[in-house]
Amino acid sequence: MTRIAFVDGWSVGPKLGAFETRDGSTASVPVRLPHDALRDLPRAADAGQGVHSGYIPGGVFEYAKTFDVPEEWREKTVRIEFEGVYRDATVFLNGDFAAHEANGYSAFVVEADPFLRFGERNTITVEARVHRDSRWYTGGGIYRPVHLVLDDPVHLALDGTVVESHDIDAERAIVEIATSVANRTRHAATRRLNWAVVDEDGAEVATGTSPVTVLPGEQAVARARLAVRSPRLWGPDSPHRYLVRTTLADGQGAVTDETVTRHGIRRLQLDVAHGLRVNGVVVDLRGACIHHDNGPLGAVSIADAEDRRVRLLKAAGFNAIRSAHNPASRALLDACDAHGMLVMDELTDVWTKSKTAFDSSIGFDERWRRDVASLVAKNRNHPSVVLVSIGNEILELATPHGATWSRRIAEEFRRLDPSRFVTNGINGVIANLGALAESMADAPPADPNTMMAEMGERMASMNASPLVTESTEESAAVLDVVGFNYADSRYDLDAELFPNRVIVGSETFPDRIASLWADVRRLPHVIGDFTWTGWDYIGEAGIGRVDYTDVEGYVPTGTAGPFPYLLADCGDIDITGHRLPASHYREIVFGLRTEPVIAVHRPQHHGRPASKTPWSWDDVVSSWSWGAAEDSPVTVDVYADAEEVELLLDDVVIDRVAVGSPLPLIARFETRYRRGVLTAVAYAAGQEVARTSLRTAGDPRLVVRAERTEISGADALAYIALTIEDAEGTVLCDADVPVTVEVSGGVIAGMGSGQPRTEEGFAGPTRSTHDGRALVIVRPSDLGEIVVTASAAGFPSAEVVVTRR
Repeated sequence: MTRIAFVDGWSVGPKLGAFETRDGSTASVPVRLPHDALRDLPRAADAGQGVHSGYIPGGVFEYAKTFDVPEEWREKTVRIEFEGVYRDATVFLNGDFAAHEANGYSAFVVEADPFLRFGERNTITVEARVHRDSRWYTGGGIYRPVHLVLDDPVHLALDGTVVESHDIDAERAIVEIATSVANRTRHAATRRLNWAVVDEDGAEVATGTSPVTVLPGEQAVARARLAVRSPRLWGPDSPHRYLVRTTLADGQGAVTDETVTRHGIRRLQLDVAHGLRVNGVVVDLRGACIHHDNGPLGAVSIADAEDRRVRLLKAAGFNAIRSAHNPASRALLDACDAHGMLVMDELTDVWTKSKTAFDSSIGFDERWRRDVASLVAKNRNHPSVVLVSIGNEILELATPHGATWSRRIAEEFRRLDPSRFVTNGINGVIANLGALAESMADAPPADPNTMMAEMGERMASMNASPLVTESTEESAAVLDVVGFNYADSRYDLDAELFPNRVIVGSETFPDRIASLWADVRRLPHVIGDFTWTGWDYIGEAGIGRVDYTDVEGYVPTGTAGPFPYLLADCGDIDITGHRLPASHYREIVFGLRTEPVIAVHRPQHHGRPASKTPWSWDDVVSSWSWGAAEDSPVTVDVYADAEEVELLLDDVVIDRVAVGSPLPLIARFETRYRRGVLTAVAYAAGQEVARTSLRTAGDPRLVVRAERTEISGADALAYIALTIEDAEGTVLCDADVPVTVEVSGGVIAGMGSGQPRTEEGFAGPTRSTHDGRALVIVRPSDLGEIVVTASAAGFPSAEVVVTRR
C-alpha cells in the first residue's frame, strides 16, 4: 500500500452558483491542507453563529486541486482518504459526483477508479458548508489530513489490520491479529500473510503466517494468535507500544503490500469496588475536556500541534482527555498513545433533537450507524481510548424513546468493539427541560450554557431530584460508566439507589475541583473528573470571563460574551499553551505539586464589583510586575496544600493567614503593591513545607524563544514564544505591545495570544502580547534553517534560528 500525502497544490474560494463566475472578491487562493476556511474571515457582532463561533461567520467553500494520473495507475486501485471535512462534504472528480459525507468528523474514502482519466491531468473539487450548525467553533473545510492511497488490485484493506490483547499475564500476552485482504480482480487469488510483532528496540518478539484465498470482488479476514513473552504493558506511566508489521506476498514469496500497526498491550477492569483499573492498578481519571481547535492554527489537526497539546496537558497533571463533543482526530489519538494519555472519545452533541438551527441532528436517524462505525474503526488500534461516549447532554435522553436510542447506540458500539467501556455525558436538567419549564416562572433559556449559568447552585439539587433519578434511569442503565455533567450531587445518592453504578464526572465546573476530587478519592465508584476545560478554545466566546459591573451602561449577558470576545476564556491552559493560575491550583488539588503558587488580582481592578460565570476563575496572574502606582491596594491569593501561609515582601512579613478561604487550598491577603520580591511560605503543623517567590521585573526587552531549536518530520511546526521580559526572564504582565514577525525559510501558520477579547486575527504577521506573551507558529518551507525575527516599538529587534532536519 502506497499512502501519499495529498495536501499540496490545493486552492479554496467561496462556492459559486452554477452560472456565476469568479471575480476579485471570490477568487480562489492557494492553500496547504489541513486548512481551516473560517479562521481568517472578517468577524462582526452579527456574524455566523455569534457567540458560539466567536463571531466568525460560516460559509460555503470549494477546494480544488489538479494532479497527474499516470497511465500505469490503470492497473492499480486508487482511493482518496479524507480524515475529516467540516461539513456536509461533496466530492467531485473531473466534474462528476464521487462521494458525499454529511458528518464533519467522520473519515471517508472516495473510490477514485471509475472517475479517473489515466495519462492525463485530473481535477478534484470538494465542497464544504458551515452554517449555524454547532454550539462551538468548528472551523470549516478540509481541516484534517488527506491521503491518496495506491494499491495493487489484491491488497491489504485500508485500516484493515486490527490488533487486540485480552489474554495477558506476566509470563506472556496473546496478541490477536485480524487482517482483511481485498480482491478487486475478476479471479480468485491466494496470497500469504506474514505478521511480525516488533518491540521498540527493533527486535522481533513474535511471528506468524497464514495463506488466504480471496474471491473476486470480496474481502477475506485472516487471523493469528501470537504469544509475546514477558510483555511490556501500555499504561499512563509507561506507554510502551509494539509494532505489528503485516506483509502480503504472492505465490513466489514477493511482498506485494505492507502495513505497520502500533499496538499497546493493556488490560482494563471496571467495578464499583475498585473503579477503573489499568493493568491491575487503580487509575483515577484526572480529566480535561477539550474542543478540537488548535488555537492560533484554527480548527486544523496537524500531528505536531496535537502532540504538543497532549504533552503540555500531561505536564500540567492531566492523565485523561474527553474529546468534547465529537470524535478526536487520528493525530490526537497517536499523541495520546505516545504519551500515556487516556481518552474518552465522544460521538456527538446531538441525536434526533437539535440544539442549533442546522446541526447534525438532521439525518442522524439515517446516518448514526455509519458514524458509530467510523469512530470505532478509527479507535480500534489505539490503547489510549478506554471510554467511548455516545453523546453529550442529549435533549431526548429522559424519554422512553430517548432511552431506546441510548440502548440502540450503546449496543452498536458493543457489537463493533466490545473492548471499550461505554458512557454518556448526562445532564439530567437539560434532559428534562420540558418538565422543568412547568415549575419555573419563565421557560428556561434556549441556550444550555445560559440556563446552567442562571441556575447556579440550583442545578445540583435539580440533578439530584426524583424527577431526574426516574427519568434518566433507563438511559443510564445501558451504560458501563454513567457520565454526569455538573451532577456531583448524585455521587453519594447513587451509591445508595444504584449500588452497581460506576460514575465519572464527565463535565464539571473548574472552581469546584477541590471538592470534586475529594469525592473521586473518597468514592471508589466515581472513577474521575473532567473539567470544563483543560485548554482554552475559540468560540463559546467569553463563557469563563470576569465582568466588572461598574462600567456605565453595563448589561448582564448571561454566559454570552459580547463582541469582540473570541475565546471561551475558561481553560486551565490558554490557546498558546501557557499554564494559567487555575492549572497550578488543580495540580495542587491532585496532589502533584508541593510548591505554593502566588496569584495576584490585577491591581487596576481592585475593589471593583465583578460578575463571574460558573466557568470563571478569578482574574489573576502569577506576576509581581505591574504598572500600578506604589502603595496601590492589591489582593494576593496563595494556593497551597498547607494549614497556613505567610506572605513576605523583601523578607518583611506582611501577614500569616489560614488556608481555606475563599476556596479550599487558598489563602487570601490584602496588601499594597511595592516593587521587590514577594514570597509565600507554606506551613503545616507549624513547620515550613515549601516556598515560592515572584520578582518585579527590571528593564524590559523583547525576547524570541523557540520551544525546540531542531524539528523534523513532514508536519513539523516551530513554536516560537514572544515575550516582554527582563534579563532574568521575568515577564512584565501589563506592558503589552504589538509585535511584528518576519520569517525566512518558512511561513507563519498562526499567531496569537491568550487575550480572549480582541479584534486581532490569527494570520499574522502582527499580534499584541497579552500579559507579556504571544506565540507565533511557523511551518517550514523546506529542510534547513528558519529565521524568525520579531520587532516591537521601543525595543531592539530579536531573532531565533530553528533548523528543520
